[in-house]
Amino acid sequence: MFSSPALAALSRIRHPYRRRTSLIAALALAALLSGAVFAGSAQAALVSTGACNEAALSQPFLPWGDSNTYELVPGGDFEGSLTGWTLSGGADVVAGGEPYDVTGSPSNDSLELPAGASAQSPYTCVNASYPIFRFFARNEGLASTVVVQVVTKTALGPVALPLGTVALSGEWEPTLPMLTGSAVTGALSGGTAEVALRFTALTGSSRIDDVFVDPRMV
Repeated sequence: MFSSPALAALSRIRHPYRRRTSLIAALALAALLSGAVFAGSAQAALVSTGACNEAALSQPFLPWGDSNTYELVPGGDFEGSLTGWTLSGGADVVAGGEPYDVTGSPSNDSLELPAGASAQSPYTCVNASYPIFRFFARNEGLASTVVVQVVTKTALGPVALPLGTVALSGEWEPTLPMLTGSAVTGALSGGTAEVALRFTALTGSSRIDDVFVDPRMV
């Protein structure tokens, strides 16, 4: 049984919705996290656990049984500038967003992903304190799905790790927590790493809103 803090936190979160991520990807990442964090004192010393920045924290998923604190990914509410975001395949900001006002303000806009479209967030600092992320999503047609990847900067160039496929419903709902692999990428890069989140509409048209990363797992 895995003993990583990230996997333990996932088991504490109640989630009544129909979303699912790739179990294989989650277990594989959990195994890597366990190995990276607990393999020994020499390796553990490589993993930075302090927060990478001083972004504002909140509990946007508390109504869904998740009491962890999160920070909003830069531009992740799609209400203003998308500086640093990379959009392709017709991805664009459209009117209307999640109805829960989890950022503290009404969500007027969201990101639409037609089938085949992709959006990648700006790179952001991660370490062992940033193990999971969540966002809100809905479909615009039957059987819409979104593939989620974490893109890591390496000496050989960006490397994209597929985390799983989110199966959407017709209503705005929070996704299940997804692992960033931050303990692994941090250990491999001297304690911290730069990663981006990539969302690709695999089938049908989908919309996403309010992308959050958990910085402390408290």
